[in-house]
Amino acid sequence: MWSQNKQLPYVLIAPASLFLAVFFLYPFLSVITQAFEHSSSDGYSLKNFQDVFSHWKFSISLENTLLLTAAVVPVQLALALLMATMVNGMTKGREFVLYIWTIPLGISDLAAGIIWLVIFEQTGFLNSLMMSLGLISQPTPLLTYQNPMMIFVAIALAEIWRATAIMLVILVAGIGLIPKEYYEAASVFGASRWQQFARVTLPLLRPSLQTALILRVILAFEVFAVVAALGGTLFPVLMGETYTYQFDLLNSGAAAAIALVILGLSIAFTLLILRVLRVPKGVSI
Repeated sequence: MWSQNKQLPYVLIAPASLFLAVFFLYPFLSVITQAFEHSSSDGYSLKNFQDVFSHWKFSISLENTLLLTAAVVPVQLALALLMATMVNGMTKGREFVLYIWTIPLGISDLAAGIIWLVIFEQTGFLNSLMMSLGLISQPTPLLTYQNPMMIFVAIALAEIWRATAIMLVILVAGIGLIPKEYYEAASVFGASRWQQFARVTLPLLRPSLQTALILRVILAFEVFAVVAALGGTLFPVLMGETYTYQFDLLNSGAAAAIALVILGLSIAFTLLILRVLRVPKGVSI
């Protein structure tokens, strides 16, 4: 009986382990192999990485990906913190407001991009609004190569609208785990709402902030469908170049190389976030 109880945990995790091995570990090893194999060389080499890095579009794609992440993630974090604080302070209608704010989570990336394309295209809502206000006399094409900043703004707004709810849900759960007694004690000692937020909420929210930021940054490095819908080839990003190499140029080795670059960026920023938002020992909230 004792022996069976000791083996039970391993039996229970066996299906999940098998699933990860078949659908994650094997494809991951396959991508690594493809990244270091090249048709022009025998065995393994860095030729795929050299080809990718020397292409003029790689530096632009890397810069666009990093700029978009730097512009979107801090805004989403600030909005998510504000919205989570508001939701947790509500006594009535909390579930309804949270439901409304998380609706974008149910919308696919491509659908979100198309929604914002309807707003920014030449016959879209923004042009109609500017014409009704007398700001322009006729519809103006906004998302063109002549307006790279407008393309960037449109993609950033679409990403902020679509993915802020991911961080919101995590932070709402994290704030909900903070004992109310801490806030009551802070009020007794005369702490203002801002002081309570800065001295109680933020320090105890570090584990949730870690999770939210790591998840959002990784997803930001993998942005593709929204960019394809709004910018197309006018705003290249790393994941878009991966798609181009794999399906347009039929170069799986180069595609795998860029995929490993994205993985490397994700790991580096994950370690940075864990370092900056290090959770003190004894804090488990």
